[in-house]
Amino acid sequence: MKLRSIELALPDPAAAADFMVDVWGLARGEVRGTTHYLRGSGGYPYLVAFEQSDSEFVRTTTFVCSADELAGIAARVTALGWPATPTVSADPGEGQGVIVELPEGELLRFLVGATEVAPIAGHPKASRKVMPVKLTHVVFNAIDAEASGHLIEDVLGFRVSDRTRGMVFVRCNDAHHSTAFARAGFASLNHIAFEMDDLDAVMRGIGNMRDHGFAPAWGPGRHGPGDNVYAYYIAPFGPVIEYSTPVEKVPADYVAGAPDDWTWPDKRIDQWGVSDKDFAGLRVAEERFRFRRDWEPQPLGH
Repeated sequence: MKLRSIELALPDPAAAADFMVDVWGLARGEVRGTTHYLRGSGGYPYLVAFEQSDSEFVRTTTFVCSADELAGIAARVTALGWPATPTVSADPGEGQGVIVELPEGELLRFLVGATEVAPIAGHPKASRKVMPVKLTHVVFNAIDAEASGHLIEDVLGFRVSDRTRGMVFVRCNDAHHSTAFARAGFASLNHIAFEMDDLDAVMRGIGNMRDHGFAPAWGPGRHGPGDNVYAYYIAPFGPVIEYSTPVEKVPADYVAGAPDDWTWPDKRIDQWGVSDKDFAGLRVAEERFRFRRDWEPQPLGH
């Protein structure tokens, strides 16, 4: 199973798309109706979709999976009575599957039969721009992160990789995490992380953002769990977005760490300890995009 894309609804999708292309570095994909699809250099037809809406919310977060994985999810979701619906994707890449609403409202879409596209070249260094390859993780704020971690393991077949005082990290393949649940006390989108080619691409991305008047809200730094380098920004249209290097690969028998395994010296919040963090600004941005479903639950017919 792999994380593919996130679908957001917001009042001005064209302006959001312009920022993510002209400044952040994504490439334009398709426009279908009022929905703008943006891609990276990798093989997915899009990474982010911006759909026009009077209000802002997360429509879905999309994973591509095998037929066996989809059948297992459908059976377990049905047994528990979670809200869900069959779906045929109208987005680039198409595919069919199910949308599942988690107990705190997160809407995860699982697709089979989705197609990929040919990779494209990123921006030349002389342009100063960088192009993300794909999404590396989408993190949610949770009212009860522990419960969310247990449920996503038991029902969706994910695995908890690590627990810290701030988050429960969860994987769906050998990447340390494709999502995580922050111990926030409320349910919303925490941030969207874009995988870059390497550390140099992250640093050049920071430089390009600075050229456009944007300073990191946190970073650059290196996390403990996942060991990835990061730089977080608050996008002008609301959410927190991150440049990141790939998270570490872990074996199937990786033993999940506990909060006491991931502590830092006083006044340090990552491995490097070289950057400040805009706690207040990030908190406001992390509360903006909640979850909303616009469908009624239907039998999955597994």
